[in-house]
Amino acid sequence: MRRLFPLTADPTSAPTARPTSAPTAAAPAGVPLLGAPDSDREWSLEEIAEAYGYPPLGPDEAWLRANMVSSLDGAAYHDGASQPLSGAADMRVFGVLRGLADAVVVGAQTVRQEGYRPARARDAFRARRKAAGQPIAPAIAVVSSGLELDFDTPLFTDPLVPTLVLTGAGAPPERLARALRAGAEVLLAGEGAAVDPARVPGLLAERGLRRQLTEGGPRLLGQFAAAGVLDELCLTVSPRVTSGHAARITDGPALEVPADFTLESLLEESGFLFTRYRKVRRSPE
Repeated sequence: MRRLFPLTADPTSAPTARPTSAPTAAAPAGVPLLGAPDSDREWSLEEIAEAYGYPPLGPDEAWLRANMVSSLDGAAYHDGASQPLSGAADMRVFGVLRGLADAVVVGAQTVRQEGYRPARARDAFRARRKAAGQPIAPAIAVVSSGLELDFDTPLFTDPLVPTLVLTGAGAPPERLARALRAGAEVLLAGEGAAVDPARVPGLLAERGLRRQLTEGGPRLLGQFAAAGVLDELCLTVSPRVTSGHAARITDGPALEVPADFTLESLLEESGFLFTRYRKVRRSPE
């Protein structure tokens, strides 16, 4: 893996995380924008974790980060799953982003299509998570209006951390009762049958789950983008072309005005580009 942006003064030096509190895509003080890329080598999980650290958060603040993969021609999946677009380096980044998160937020359709299981406890992140006051593994938080989920799968029967279900107050009562019997913690994120995506980050933050990672799918990510609550996008651009009619990484209502994001970092390995963008927050006029 090599860093393409921001470039360091010494291409042989170990990668260092760019301060996540910086307001723009400019390089940190003392680090030039022009120079040679980092040398191409396999980064340790700790180095990747340093490059993707969350910004400092207050006790009531949440940070919603998305991690998605896309083909060169814009497909978010192939044959119904994202795995054909992925690769070894992408899976390492995927694992690190999970290792840093308090909660992994995912839509019900993606849970069904990708066969979601509980997050694992990984020795590589045990000390880091303990120091940050995090549980041994992130909680999986499933967003579902209809609760058409298989509550007999390991995601609900055998998680290290209880699985959460975010749904609306008008969810089918029998499915709601089934979720509770399965041991899921149910959070009501809407007054009617549908989930209000704008309420999801705050509800999770109230339970101490402030470092949030959404893995989509495209419909849920589109809803978060439209609600204006997506703080960061980590997009892997896969060196593959699929053609076909797969959705983009967002598949939701159009924004009245496109949201601006600024490039935080750009990494590369084996033709895969790992981009990290932060949303530009406009001051109220």
